[in-house]
Amino acid sequence: MSTSGFDFKREGPEATRAIVLHVERKNQKATSAFDRNASSKLQEAMGLADAIDLEIELALIAPLVAPRPATYIGSGKVAEIAAKVKETEAELVVVNAQLSPIQQRNLETAWGCKVLDRTGLILEIFGRRASTKEGSLQVELAHLQYQKSRLVRSWTHLERQRGGFGFLGGPGESQLEADRRLIEERISKIKGDLETVVKTRELHRKGRERVPYPIVSLVGYTNAGKSTLFNKLTNANVFAHDMLFATLDPTMRNVVLPSGRTIILSDTVGFISELPTSLIAAFRATLEEVLAADVILHVRDVAHEETEAQAIDVYHVLTELGLSDENRSHIIEVWNKSDLLDANGQAGMAAKSDRRADVALVSSLTGQGIDHLLDLVELKLAKTSTLYEITLGAADGAGLAWAHKRGEVIDRLVYEDGRTKLTLRLDPDSAGQAAAKFGKAMKEKK
Repeated sequence: MSTSGFDFKREGPEATRAIVLHVERKNQKATSAFDRNASSKLQEAMGLADAIDLEIELALIAPLVAPRPATYIGSGKVAEIAAKVKETEAELVVVNAQLSPIQQRNLETAWGCKVLDRTGLILEIFGRRASTKEGSLQVELAHLQYQKSRLVRSWTHLERQRGGFGFLGGPGESQLEADRRLIEERISKIKGDLETVVKTRELHRKGRERVPYPIVSLVGYTNAGKSTLFNKLTNANVFAHDMLFATLDPTMRNVVLPSGRTIILSDTVGFISELPTSLIAAFRATLEEVLAADVILHVRDVAHEETEAQAIDVYHVLTELGLSDENRSHIIEVWNKSDLLDANGQAGMAAKSDRRADVALVSSLTGQGIDHLLDLVELKLAKTSTLYEITLGAADGAGLAWAHKRGEVIDRLVYEDGRTKLTLRLDPDSAGQAAAKFGKAMKEKK
């Protein structure tokens, strides 16, 4: 059973037949020079529908001058879609727009089938992809908050009243009120469970801070190739497929850079245009891990015709999460899928990337450009830490333990008299503490 209460059939000839409708607002002011056209928006909506294996019978665009309060789209288009539903025997219409509960109910009545808007469709995908406890709780929370206002169209028994009890009398509690109360109780319970998960995540984060490995996070538009790049860099086998939101739950692995330095590489959910705010809120604790990273790798599909618009969408979500100027200075743009470009396209992209110090042109599939990307990561990390030499007395076990706990030990030399000289890398905070602790025994390595 899906999160919306509609049982999607996803296999073989009994797969749910669907119509995908993109509603294109006319005369809407462009937000940037890279705004998408209606055709590409429809293609993305079809990709979302395909991500839950719907059988797409028809895909079309509905121009819209102004939204109608009752049905969002005009009566003529409502009648046209009703005929198409009957003709194709569609069981579901996906409307690539944000519908109000009343609009959704009225369209379901007019078309005689289930209706999902963009938010509902993305929630379906997330519900299917989440596999960890945290991911499942986050998706359920977002779904319940979305569903709470849509109870009017989700139940057929809402007019019935439950009788009062005892001497209070009265009409009792309606089923609608009871269902809404149960949802509120479940939301409260999930929020409590998530607080526990967040505290655990914070403990894990503090634990990683004690291990002197910098965090490198992957972000990017969904299907930009983050998971494929993650697999290439870590030799892991994280699920990667040519579909929107192929992976959802965050994954972390150790990676050893060419210099021998160890980093923790983190992959998380992909972004998309008009990502529902409820999902951003539900996944905030997970996504904020990105902002705590030492380096952020923004993976872009440069073979996609709307790569610039997708990049803008990613930065928009990051800004909502609190991206600062300091965070921006930690970003490396990874121009991925260069293997899908023709010779002229590759040459042009290579020339553009060569003019920027924060860009690596790569193919996570073939490995092209990966060495250059790792060099850029090394350079970024070098700006946030410095090499020092510390000479410890033979009996200074506590100092040795502190150095291993707070720094990355690069080299260790033990003298005949038992003294130990450490070469280690320290971030600015740890360097200040080390200076106070070791004094003249510590010096910056030139």
